[in-house]
Formats: sequence, C-alpha cells, structure tokens
Amino acid sequence: MAHPLHHSESSARRFGGIASDYPAIHDWFDASKEHMAFFTHRALRHHTQGIFEAERLFGQSLTNSAGRVVPVRWIGEQHVREDCRNQIPSLRHWLGRIQPESWMANGHIDTDFAQIGGDPRADWIQAVAARQTILGFDDWLDKSMVECTQQRGSRTA
Repeated sequence: MAHPLHHSESSARRFGGIASDYPAIHDWFDASKEHMAFFTHRALRHHTQGIFEAERLFGQSLTNSAGRVVPVRWIGEQHVREDCRNQIPSLRHWLGRIQPESWMANGHIDTDFAQIGGDPRADWIQAVAARQTILGFDDWLDKSMVECTQQRGSRTA
C-alpha cells in the first residue's frame, strides 16, 4: 500500500462502512513518513507494539458508518500486513536490524551550565544586582563551575 487512503479503502472492503471511517488510524501508522519518506519509517509503528499502541490511542473498537463494531487491533493488523508482505513483525524484528554506530552508545553527563537548564547570565545579573559578586560574567561562571565540581566531589567522598 502506498497511502493511508488506500489502506482506508481496504478497511472498508474488509470491515464494511466507507473509507472515511478509517483514515485516522491509518494516518497514525504512517505519520512517521513526515520525517522519513522511505519504507524504514515503518520501524516506528508497523509492528506488534505499534498495533497495541494504536488500540490504546483510538480505543478498543470503532463503529463504522454501517453500524459494525470493528476492533482497532484488526485495523492495525490489516495495515501492518499490507505494508509488510503479510507479516506482523515485532518491535524486536525492526530494532534488531539497526546497524549500531558509536554515537548511539556513548552517553555522558553534561556539566556545561549553559546546557543544563536555566539562564546562567540571568543568574549572574541577579547576583550583581544583589551585590553578591563583583566578578564579570565569565569569571563568575568559571567560579560557579569550580564550586559545583567541588560540591559533587564532597558528596561522593
């Protein structure tokens, strides 16, 4: 299938009602195309966990225009099968095929105050206004970083 409209038409043929009963679910499955219009976008929702997530989001069922109650899980399974050659992969199937790169595994603790949160320049201005410092911003920031590092060291000792 190429488009959520085609999935919706297929749902109408399979479960009754009309195509406009189903687009919200099919649009949700294909929303990741906004970021990557290549089949690998399916790794985000085209799997068992994605089907259950759709059910949590849209409810266990919908009532189509013909009055038939259709499980959302069935609609999700239909969508995934149509896009994955009649298979319903697990999330593990998709993630297990990621080619690891070094940046994916190198976490670190950020000690750059500008990146941690808050506005250090606003804190410095407030300290100057309150006559808590006469240091320039750069010197004040360096002093603050040293004090923070010393406090961390005393907590771990």
